[in-house]
This record gives sequence, structure tokens and C-alpha cells, in this order.
Amino acid sequence: MGEEDSGVHCRLDELLAERGMTVVRLAELVGLSVVNLSVLKNDRAKAIRYSTLVAICRALDCEIGDLLVLAPPTGEARRG
Repeated sequence: MGEEDSGVHCRLDELLAERGMTVVRLAELVGLSVVNLSVLKNDRAKAIRYSTLVAICRALDCEIGDLLVLAPPTGEARRG
């Protein structure tokens, strides 16, 4: 696992699309900058506060497990 690869994938893009909401609107609702939400959305965040998770999940009407999921291991093919 690389230094930048946390093994966690943020589904923010998918959840925003499902709700017809923009990152700008979500930023307004949760009181975060668009830049910080973009870092999260692009899986570049190294940490996230519980209060931020709660605010995002309330704004998107979702559970934390809907927002954050384990990413499949990189460089490995799935076996089935």
C-alpha cells in the first residue's frame, strides 16, 4: 500500500450525483470549503473529523458506511 493509499474510498461523488447536489451546495450546508470537500471526494484526505462526517451524512441523508467504504487492494486482481 502506497503512502497516499489509505485503503478507504469516499463515495461523495456518487452520493452527490444520486441527490442532484453540487459540491458547492454541500460545502454551504456543512460549512466546509469546496477545496476540503474536493480533497475528500478525490480520496486524498488523510483524516476526517467525526463532526465533519456527521455533518456530511446529515446533509446527504446517508450513513457513514454509505460515504466511506473499503477500497479494493490496488494491483491485485479480484478472484471469484
